[in-house]
Order: sequence, then C-alpha cells, then structure tokens
Amino acid sequence: MPEGDTLWRTAARLRPALVGREVVAVETPRAVGPAASPGERIVEVRAVGKHLLVDCSGGSTLRTHLRMTGSWHLYRPGERWRKPRHRLVARIAVAEWEAVCFSAPIVEWCSTRSLAQRSGPLGHLGPDLCRADSAAPEVVSDCVDRMSMLDPGTPIGDVLLDQRVACGVGNVYRSEVCWAERIHPWTPLDRVAPEHRTRLVACAGRLLRANLGPGRRTTVSGGLAVYGRRGAPCPRCGATVESGVGGALGRVASWCPQCQPPPGRG
Repeated sequence: MPEGDTLWRTAARLRPALVGREVVAVETPRAVGPAASPGERIVEVRAVGKHLLVDCSGGSTLRTHLRMTGSWHLYRPGERWRKPRHRLVARIAVAEWEAVCFSAPIVEWCSTRSLAQRSGPLGHLGPDLCRADSAAPEVVSDCVDRMSMLDPGTPIGDVLLDQRVACGVGNVYRSEVCWAERIHPWTPLDRVAPEHRTRLVACAGRLLRANLGPGRRTTVSGGLAVYGRRGAPCPRCGATVESGVGGALGRVASWCPQCQPPPGRG
C-alpha cells in the first residue's frame, strides 16, 4: 500500500486544480453510493491515512483507497491519458482539468458527514501521523494506548502498519522507523517497552511529516536507511542490511542485523 505521505502529496497536487471549481462531469462506473452531480462544486480534496477524499458541495464525498494498484492523474481536457480507459475507476472533470483515478480497488461515494462519525467508513482509524497536530503528546499517547488492543505477540513491524493504531505508516516507514529506534521489526509487541512504543510513534510521525513536500523521500542523509537496500552497508554502523518476509502480514521488511538484533539476541 502507498505510504501516508504519498496520499498527502496526491491531495496537494489535485487540490489547486479542483477545489472551488464547478463539476462538469463525473464518472465512477463501479462505485457504490449516489454520486455527486454536475453543477456541484468541489469543497476539498484531502488525505486521511491511506484514503483520498474528494468532498462535494452536495454533501457527498468520493473515497478511494489506492492500495498497490491505484493512482490519481491530472489532465487537461483532451490530453492523452497515460493509462488505458478500461482501468478508469473515477473521473471528476471541471472546466480546466480532469482528475482521473485508475485501478484503485476501493471507490465509493458516501456522506461527507458520515466520515467524521465513529460508525463511518473511517471511524476505525487511529490518528493520522501526517497531520501537524499529531506531534502533540496526547496524540502520541493515544496511539500507544491503541496498541493495547492488539495481540501482545504481534510483531512491532505489523503493529506500525495497523491503521487502527495510527494511520499513514506503510512498508517503507515501518522499516525506517524500526531502524531509527534500533528495534527489530519482528520483535513481539509485549517485548517493546512503553517508552520505546512512544518513541516509535513519534519517530513515524516525524519522518512522515518531513516528507510531505516535493522531492524524493528521505529519512537519512542521501535517501533511505534500510528499505530497499538489502546488501548495502548500514549508514550508522556499516553492517550489511538484511531483509525478509515475516509477521502475520507476510510482508518484506529491512533491518540492520547489528543495530537491530533479532528477538532473543542482544
């Protein structure tokens, strides 16, 4: 799935083209729920965790979750699309632009009001670590408290991916955060002290918020510390970075075997 910063960047790219403008056409061929109508205006384009939301003046919101396959593009009217039309899952056109979503597996129209309710489609999410106010101690504490809902044997790498705890962290950041805090990603939750849990959440938010602007994603000078760097030297100690599949989610993580000794060692 994309990281939270990817969704924030996408929203930032779409917002100037769409917000405040009148809708001239809407296509959502496989979406559930009543769609917005031409003549309405786009009120806001925003990201909440891994969800991209387009709020319309009639009280409906288009919600997309991109997962690994989806993407949003911006085109001028008549401009050739970079992906084939049969992959279209959503299109919102205004006079000067059309925003097109391709291949997203989740596309639905829902009540804008329902999105703010605990019973709504986003009600299960933890705090969004991309938000500036997520650095507040009470927000970090809330995320740590939410960890207690999980099985104590859950690997901490999987805990960081759990959007019920905090939303925004994906596979890249869970590896980078665990490296920054010197914790192996397969360490069981009950072996991570409360103060270390707090540091992990704070670090995740700090790294996400540092990457909301343009340019390539970086967590250390020059790029990333361990993610995608299997076989390369650790930027902190020089040991060879390793990676592997683990946890209940069966997803790849990367780590430094010297800085982050595996559970049961060190």
